[in-house]
Amino acid sequence: MKYRPVVSTSGPVTRHLDGAGYEVFTGVGPDLMTGARQAVEGAIDWLGRTRNLPAEQAYMLCSVCGDLRISEVVDAPNWVVSFYLPRIIFE
Repeated sequence: MKYRPVVSTSGPVTRHLDGAGYEVFTGVGPDLMTGARQAVEGAIDWLGRTRNLPAEQAYMLCSVCGDLRISEVVDAPNWVVSFYLPRIIFE
């Protein structure tokens, strides 16, 4: 058996960001990378429309505070990837 790194935490890993909830954007399809790209593109588009951020600034914001997660793998071949953007960054 090949061993890989294991990480243990004493509590939620994003407790400092959870307080105001999240805007969550999804990508769905047979390729996880494409799904991830779709989800982040949705966030960038939303930030432009609702927060008047230029695409470059929205991309930078997503890269430092967003969280990509694989949300569903049971409906093969269509996987769901979610991009979580914490609302607390706007407070």
